[in-house]
Amino acid sequence: MPNRLIDSQISQNVSTAGAVSIPASATPELFGTLGLNTAAAGPNLSVHFTATVTLSAVVAILVPVTVTIFRVVGGVSTLIYSATETMPVGTLLLTTNVLTVTGIDLLLTNPGFVVYQAFVSIPSGLAVIPNRVGPESFEAVAYSD
Repeated sequence: MPNRLIDSQISQNVSTAGAVSIPASATPELFGTLGLNTAAAGPNLSVHFTATVTLSAVVAILVPVTVTIFRVVGGVSTLIYSATETMPVGTLLLTTNVLTVTGIDLLLTNPGFVVYQAFVSIPSGLAVIPNRVGPESFEAVAYSD
């Protein structure tokens, strides 16, 4: 049986480039949260997600940027996805880099309602801290048979 759409949500923290200037942090910072109603799903439930964050700096430095995605059911958070990319942030001019990640969560049981949260972080101790400048977006779509 083909997959059918169950629910979809978008969490748009920042819609345009340069709309904010938030220093990135070693503490994971929430940039997207959303909830999906999966009550109508069949036994094979999958959630497809995409997250985008944008960083900018003036001084050239390689910055490992980590995006983590958590599933929250009944107040319990479970890490389901983590990606780290070392991005060259900055030159002698202001440089902006966009990081987009995509993944799938295959749920073994249907919780009826599931929350997803997206976080971004950088390592501590960097000489230059890039800024989160937008856009920042997180979307998830639930499918089932």
